[in-house]
Amino acid sequence: MLEPENFTHVIAHISDTHLLGGNRKLFSAVDVKRNLDLVLERLRSGDQAIDALVFTGDIADIAEPEAYRWIRHRVEPVAAELGAELVWVMGNHDERASYARELFDEADTDRPQDRVYDVSGLRIISLDTSVPGYHHGAITDAQLEWLSEELGTPAEHGTVLAMHHPPLEAHNPLVRLIELEERSRLAAVIAGTDVRTVLAGHLHYSSFGTFAGVPVSVASATCYSVDLGADKTFLLSAVDGAQSINLVHVYETNTVHSIVPVETFEQISAYLASLRVMAETMTDAEIKEMVSKKDSDFNSAERAQSADL
Repeated sequence: MLEPENFTHVIAHISDTHLLGGNRKLFSAVDVKRNLDLVLERLRSGDQAIDALVFTGDIADIAEPEAYRWIRHRVEPVAAELGAELVWVMGNHDERASYARELFDEADTDRPQDRVYDVSGLRIISLDTSVPGYHHGAITDAQLEWLSEELGTPAEHGTVLAMHHPPLEAHNPLVRLIELEERSRLAAVIAGTDVRTVLAGHLHYSSFGTFAGVPVSVASATCYSVDLGADKTFLLSAVDGAQSINLVHVYETNTVHSIVPVETFEQISAYLASLRVMAETMTDAEIKEMVSKKDSDFNSAERAQSADL
């Protein structure tokens, strides 16, 4: 029979929604609310049991209270339906006062919005890398001291650090002006701890790397994407297309990050979920012969379909 799934947690990593109040479109072109609704519907209708929804910053484009209220009204019921923890992270387009008031029912504040969540033994830390009045990222001494103290006690399934500004080198000279500053100070805090992976946003394209020996995954945006293949006459090109989120599967000794497009596309081939039921009546050897052997009836039928025979 099919091997049982052996990951411990699944995280939906969503970033850079850049919501506006009312029915306004971003740049008068991008329907950012529709994009988020598409994401939520994909998560609701999918077969993944989601343990946490993590939004890594730039929730609102210009920090309008109405934008925060709208996303909270939209996302909280879906999180409850999925049985998922909801984790918000501050971005450079967010403002601490309206963010804290509208998403957490807290009084207006200018303090960093750092929080800790326990998701069935997996610790998720939301770290605020925003700098009031600026777009670049930074972490204060007090925040680093707090983070070090928190990481001093390991969690049962380790820690996921969620932040907006990626602790990675930016290849684009424009982006380097607004990246996370003094990254080595953060590296000194998380190196050798139970941090399993770092989730980030900010770039508007998917990117991966390592930092202090820890895998870093940057989710693209749901609002618009940056086209890394754009013509060289542009320093940076933003497009209304290729928006995506990530699914993070946490295993005991690994984390796997997979890209999920916001839009759905025409299906050209598929395997029905009923195959799972059929597989329950078969041995592992029988399943391998069916799926792996090139000239099995199963694969011969697919090959014939592909060749339009």
